Amino acid sequence: MKSSEPQTELSNLIADLNEDAVLNQVDKRINEGVDPLLLMEECQKGIRMVGERYEKGSYFLSGLIMAGEIMHQVGEKVLPLITSRVSGNERGRVLLGTVEGDIHYIGKDIIRVLLSCYGFTVLDIGVDAPPGDFLARAKEIKPHIVGLSCLLNSSYPPMRTTIELLRSEIRPVPSFIIGGLVDEQIRVFTGADAWANDAMTGVRLCQQLIQNHDTSC
Repeated sequence: MKSSEPQTELSNLIADLNEDAVLNQVDKRINEGVDPLLLMEECQKGIRMVGERYEKGSYFLSGLIMAGEIMHQVGEKVLPLITSRVSGNERGRVLLGTVEGDIHYIGKDIIRVLLSCYGFTVLDIGVDAPPGDFLARAKEIKPHIVGLSCLLNSSYPPMRTTIELLRSEIRPVPSFIIGGLVDEQIRVFTGADAWANDAMTGVRLCQQLIQNHDTSC
């Protein structure tokens, strides 16, 4: 089994906003044949660390922006590799967005790519999306699943408000998955059906929810 030290180093480099070292490490790991999904999972750990430092006041908005730029460059290297290696026949419509008050997009972009690879139709409404935007687009595409992303604790109430609004206005009610710095306690608070801290887990949850929907019809 290969040592986890390089992966741990990568997440720490991202958390430290060391752009050149991150990109060099990513190139090195790609050349070594490391699974691109593993690379993105480690990068997501680093991004979560950035969010935690922001919440604690160690980083400011400029740090979040820089982390986003680093991950954008990482994504340009890694996401095409994921797309070329993953395929599937699952079906379902997913409405995806980062909730109001949060501008993080990397985790959302990763799961969007993966869901598309696995045959889902995905509508991404971007970042800092208010509940009304989710509602308007949900009425348009009638999703089976709504995925809400955030990396800030302050975004949990908007998540809850969004889910409450959609449950009251949309029939049939879609399933809800939340992601980012979340856990079971936050799932209960927001009223979501499921939660995930990484993109691949989110994909598996979507597959399961679609399967449950099909068997109940």
